[in-house]
Amino acid sequence: MKYFLILLLALVVFVISVTLGANNNQIVTFNYLIAKGDYSISTLLAALFAIGFTLGWGICGAFYLRTRISLQRAKRKIKRLEIQLDQPSDSSVKAVSTVALNKE
Repeated sequence: MKYFLILLLALVVFVISVTLGANNNQIVTFNYLIAKGDYSISTLLAALFAIGFTLGWGICGAFYLRTRISLQRAKRKIKRLEIQLDQPSDSSVKAVSTVALNKE
């Protein structure tokens, strides 16, 4: 539900930006690192919003994926350690028996 509301908010911002840009038919000069271009405000607003939104989702997705992989590794390690704890090894049995013999 939370993600739906966030997506809905982003959609509302996008629609508002397109609406505001459609009312302003001015052409602006946009200077970016490599070149310069003349764009209408509506096109520029919509394109920059879409690029920012996509970039934000990509970065958050990468962090989420990294966290999920780390969680899976930790769960696997815990499972492996639990299995080792449940199975008594020969060395622990020998250590207990030598300690018991030394006490007598």
